[in-house]
Amino acid sequence: MRPADIPNAICLLRMLLVAPTVWALFERRFVLALGLVVLAGLSDLLDGYLAKRFDWRSRLGAMLDPLADKLLLVSLFISLALLGCVPLWLAAVVLGRDVVIVAGALAYNWLIGPLHPEPSVVGKFNTLAQLICVIFVLIEQGTRMPLGPLVVVSGAAVLVMGVVSGIDYVLRWSLRAAGERT
Repeated sequence: MRPADIPNAICLLRMLLVAPTVWALFERRFVLALGLVVLAGLSDLLDGYLAKRFDWRSRLGAMLDPLADKLLLVSLFISLALLGCVPLWLAAVVLGRDVVIVAGALAYNWLIGPLHPEPSVVGKFNTLAQLICVIFVLIEQGTRMPLGPLVVVSGAAVLVMGVVSGIDYVLRWSLRAAGERT
């Protein structure tokens, strides 16, 4: 393995954390799940840092990184909804946004040409809102600390950011596609 492959390897390891994290949730081992989510978050920061610091960026990494985030966060929200820890509609917002983005990316790739993923600032805030919400829910479930208001506010942020970032991606890529087709 070349040093430039390290960020992608870390990203793949982050994807492998999804199964044990979901298992921990369904075993109601919320503190363990929280630890795994924090580990995944730190690995995301590390692979991003290495890719930027040493210019170890790649097309594969540009696709793997958001895929790893989506896989983890969608799995967490669906699992937490099935366990009754977050409302089902909130998990549907998280899943729906990502389905729209992935469907749009596939359509762009098929109709226009190769897609070069570019995360938006709004999309990064959406991911951050989702992560904060999950962390608050896991802390509340694992420690029984009453974080209700923080969970509600962070859930509202997930709703707002999910809608805003979904619209942002659709508009940006639709305009880009229209420009490419003319």
